[in-house]
Amino acid sequence: MSALTTDRRTPERSGDRRDLPVKGATKIYAGSLVAVNASDLLVPMATATGLRGIGRAEERVDNSTGADGDQTCKTGAGIYRFNNSPAADLITLADIGKPCYGVDDQTVALTDGTGTRSVAGNIFDVDAQGVWVDFR
Repeated sequence: MSALTTDRRTPERSGDRRDLPVKGATKIYAGSLVAVNASDLLVPMATATGLRGIGRAEERVDNSTGADGDQTCKTGAGIYRFNNSPAADLITLADIGKPCYGVDDQTVALTDGTGTRSVAGNIFDVDAQGVWVDFR
């Protein structure tokens, strides 16, 4: 490619939404914490290694009878509130800015559960209802 010699219309995206292929035999619920697996397919967050927290499912997608990638799911990449883990894995205001780890598709924890959990996102804030997780 050579340098421009005239104006160019450059496409733009807001960066707050993605449309990702869903793993086969998988159901994703709207509002759930979602991740991509090692095959770059969208799955519900779970206590597992090898996942990458990606955001919040914007819609319910039932690919339970489909193959990998048969369906896609709109996924938000903003800041969303999820449930806080209890006891030793409880996230507090002192943890803002640290990574949090996925327990399931609606709960995050402070630790990786001795190497059993994947990073969900970064702790943005904490309130009485849960943990605000930043996926940007």
